[in-house]
Amino acid sequence: MEKELSEMSLKELWELFPISLVVHSDKWKLYYGEMELFLKDKLSGCPIERISHIGSTAISDIWAKNIVDVLIEIAEGSDMEYIADILEQSGFIRMSAEAGRISLNRGYTKKGFADKVFHVHLRYVGDNDELYFRDYLNEHPSTAKEYETMKLQLWKQFENDRDAYTNAKTEFVKKWTLEAKNVYQGRY
Repeated sequence: MEKELSEMSLKELWELFPISLVVHSDKWKLYYGEMELFLKDKLSGCPIERISHIGSTAISDIWAKNIVDVLIEIAEGSDMEYIADILEQSGFIRMSAEAGRISLNRGYTKKGFADKVFHVHLRYVGDNDELYFRDYLNEHPSTAKEYETMKLQLWKQFENDRDAYTNAKTEFVKKWTLEAKNVYQGRY
C-alpha cells in the first residue's frame, strides 16, 4: 500500500520530489495567469491586496525548478487561517506555517510531480521581499545569470535536500534583495 504524502518522512519526500532545474519556459507565465484567475475566483470574498508571480520562474531567461511560485498578500489583521483553509479545500496541501506566513502547494502526487506544480506563499501585505528580488534580477540580467550559475552548481550537490539548496542561496538572495529595496524604495 502506498503511503500518503503526509505519512512520508522528509527524506522520502525529497527523493520523490528532487530538485531539478530546467531551461526557462514561457509556459510559466501562462501557468501563473491561470492560477491567478483561479485564486481570484476562490478567494473572491477575502481581503486580498495583491497576487504576484515570484521565484525563478518569474525571472527572464534563467533555469529554474519547474514550479511556479505565487505570492498572495492579504490585508493586515485578516484571518490567514481562514484563507489557508479555503485554499486547502481547493486542492492545496499545507507545506509549512509560521507567524504571519503559510506556504501551500499543488501538483505534488504520490507518484511525483504533476504537469503543473505551484507553491503559494500566503502573507500579510508588505511581506514581499521576493518582489524586489524578482524585479532586480529581471532588470539586471548579469546578476540573474550569476544567480542561475550558482543554482546550476548547487543543483546536483543538493538534489535531495531542498533545505540545504535553499540555505546555500540565502546570502546571494539577501544581498540582492537589500540592493533592490534600496534601488526601488517604496515600490511595493
